[in-house]
Amino acid sequence: MELTGKKALITGASKPTGIGYALALKLAEAGADVAVADLVTGLEKVSGYVSTGSNPELEALAGEIEKRGVKALAVPLDVTDPASITDLAEKVKAGFGSLDVLVNNAGVGFGPALVVSMDEQVWQKTLDINLNGPFRVVRALAPLLRPGASIINMSSRAGKVASPFMAAYCVSKAGLIMLTKVMALEFGNQRIRVNAVCPGQIETELGRWGWKLKAFALKKTLEEYEKELAAAIPLKRLGKPQDVAEVVLFLASDRSAYLTGQALNVTGGQLMEL
Repeated sequence: MELTGKKALITGASKPTGIGYALALKLAEAGADVAVADLVTGLEKVSGYVSTGSNPELEALAGEIEKRGVKALAVPLDVTDPASITDLAEKVKAGFGSLDVLVNNAGVGFGPALVVSMDEQVWQKTLDINLNGPFRVVRALAPLLRPGASIINMSSRAGKVASPFMAAYCVSKAGLIMLTKVMALEFGNQRIRVNAVCPGQIETELGRWGWKLKAFALKKTLEEYEKELAAAIPLKRLGKPQDVAEVVLFLASDRSAYLTGQALNVTGGQLMEL
């Protein structure tokens, strides 16, 4: 229960198969009160969009959090809408008073396309959610962060390794890593740490959606593609949301008190850096 007494906020958390959902339960199990926020109303249609969460899913997650003996708060959120983010900040302040952990997990992946044929709306929407969203959320919630707090941005292996047909996603996640580094410098004198997590091949709805597209292009079944993908990873398996949750718990806790400005790979060894 190393987070007992601490307050956490996680965006993009309502999907039961997603990383954000696993993060929320992990931090709750560690003793934190947890606010969860997600897009639960219709998103302007953009070709290739996977799915959003729902209000029943978000409320159900809050119920699961409370079963861990801590306080929960569920707030609908659109990270592209400043008014929605202001509403989030007001509700977190009213419900929790302050924050010790802020996880920017809300993100999106759209259909693949070459740069020269990519719809500009897809490009703009991807960056608006994946990069501008965390910027807006941090700006609005910063007054609630206590000294010693931890900001954790969910980037991706794709933010470090280029992938054809995924320019908008790769660029948005790379930009989030740089935003993490800049914020680490700016928040340092307040003893607020800022780090990013870069998951690799994780078994989520978004992950499987991408794998299906690649399997189809290679004229393989999803099962065949997943088997080959796992074989190419040094640890010989695909990752699970819980694998990412364990790293986020470390970054949220005092065990990482001297760690800031980093982008930690959670890839089973698929990405190794000096």
